[in-house]
Amino acid sequence: MPIDRRGTASIKWDKYKGRDVIPLWVADMDFACAPAVVEALHRRVDHPVYGYSDPPAELAGTVVAYLQREYAWKIEPDWIVWLPGLVVGLNVVCRAFGEPGDDVLTATPVYPPFLSAPLNSARNAIRVPMSVENGVWRWDIAALERAVTPRSRLLLLCNPHNPVGRVFSREELRSVADVCERRDLALCSDEIHCGLILDPDKPHVPVASLGDNIARRTVTLMSASKTFNLPALGCAYAIASNPELRATIRKAMAGIVHHVGMMGYIATLAAYRDGKEWQLALLDYLRGNRALVEREIGRIPALRIWHAEATYLSWIDARALPINNAQEFLEEAGVGLYDGALFGAPGFLRLNFACPRALLEQALERISRALSHL
Repeated sequence: MPIDRRGTASIKWDKYKGRDVIPLWVADMDFACAPAVVEALHRRVDHPVYGYSDPPAELAGTVVAYLQREYAWKIEPDWIVWLPGLVVGLNVVCRAFGEPGDDVLTATPVYPPFLSAPLNSARNAIRVPMSVENGVWRWDIAALERAVTPRSRLLLLCNPHNPVGRVFSREELRSVADVCERRDLALCSDEIHCGLILDPDKPHVPVASLGDNIARRTVTLMSASKTFNLPALGCAYAIASNPELRATIRKAMAGIVHHVGMMGYIATLAAYRDGKEWQLALLDYLRGNRALVEREIGRIPALRIWHAEATYLSWIDARALPINNAQEFLEEAGVGLYDGALFGAPGFLRLNFACPRALLEQALERISRALSHL
């Protein structure tokens, strides 16, 4: 049963309040949370005191077990640093490494906070364009090598990648890690979409699991929020095996980053402990939506779409359209997509297909009809 999110102060839906525009832009899902999460939150709400809260005693152990079970990645509970959001983590890490005026490297296109977080800390955001080889987006390792300077301190990695939907292979990650090790760069890996692998033959590999050498210089950022649709509850975490890195992160957080709210802790615990059945059903539904989007967009000659190996996001090249701004044009046609310029890729679009299929079909029909008139 579709859930009407209008009138709930939803960023996604209120952007087009009062307009007949289907919002497929910001990355949250139009699906109800896992029942186990809702039930756990109800139980806590029934206790009518909402004071300051530490993480539940069993939460760190549940995260450790979850990462071992899902990715064969063995971590220790004291490697975890709790954060009120993954974007907070990106900004903290940029602040933690180097000095004002130093360089932070990342591959574009990429999730917009990868480009803004360095600037917020008076660092330079150095963009290394990805390459497309045989229809697949890849890190351009030669370009990355050329971009490293004596002022380079940190590399930001997005894996699985937002917006191009790649699940980087062990070999690809090893190539990135090798550059970090040889050029003495810290590595921050955003792995928030790791629970949204759509191609079963492409397992997620945490970059810090490649070996002790890269783990010593890596901060991994994770959260249950994308997989289990919990972004408003504000709970994420950094993982760093190196105690010096953890101390550096905590120093950068001091006096600025507030603690996680108790509802975020409780939702994360319930999701990781009891949400697997719901997650598997979600992935099956998303695969159906992905197939629909890739088929219908693929039929439009002026658009090019890439196969999403993970996430619920499709990346579309609209540069061949005879219009100046595809995002604005389609918004006028009743579909709200994300402008690729914000990802460092003008002329591209990002489409969020995590919504009821009937709504997605309606949006795709509007896109097809609008572009057919061109």
